[in-house]
Amino acid sequence: MPGEAYLDYPKHEIKNFLGEKPLTALFIPYAAVTFSFDLYEQKVAERFTELGYQVKSIHHFTDPVKAVNEAEVIVVGGGNTWQLVRMLHDNKLMEVIREKVLGGTPYVGWSAGSNAACPTLRTTNDMPIIDPKGFDTTGLVPFQINPHYLDANPEGHGGETREQRIEEYLEINPDIYVVGLREGTMLRVVDQKMELIGNRTARIFRKGNTPVELSSQDDFSFLL
Repeated sequence: MPGEAYLDYPKHEIKNFLGEKPLTALFIPYAAVTFSFDLYEQKVAERFTELGYQVKSIHHFTDPVKAVNEAEVIVVGGGNTWQLVRMLHDNKLMEVIREKVLGGTPYVGWSAGSNAACPTLRTTNDMPIIDPKGFDTTGLVPFQINPHYLDANPEGHGGETREQRIEEYLEINPDIYVVGLREGTMLRVVDQKMELIGNRTARIFRKGNTPVELSSQDDFSFLL
């Protein structure tokens, strides 16, 4: 959240999700482009230490596939989704993460890390700074997320709104839901139940349907 320490807002929900048991989170920092993986690991570790968890970044492991297979928790940070997906493909981790998480290992992701939980990266907001070697991602959820969803363009900007960009996606992909996830909100999925956490609504898009606003009082499980 703007004006707050990094990951300060969601830390309590992360704690609720992961529980009281001391854990070591495997952190995937691949979305970082303009700063080092070591620095990213440090930023995340500062917050996770407050919660009683340790953090170790995957870039310290000589065998990243083994690191994922042995992980207690998988945490994927934000940054550039294209770079993240490229490195996940390069290290042959996409299917490994999917199998591990569907087998019961908790997954926490924000921004690019939430895009990586979708079937593809195609609703990211990021510039394609690198060839991702394939648009498919883990498919942990069967719908697309547009993180940092904005309702209007910044003043003075004459380009398409975020909603118009999502409508373009739906023209090509008419059978997929897109969730516009606003700042200060998150989706929690446990088994086949999904809920929205936060004080703002999420905007749900589907080809041929008027977008709808759903709140934390609504059941999001139909998207699964």
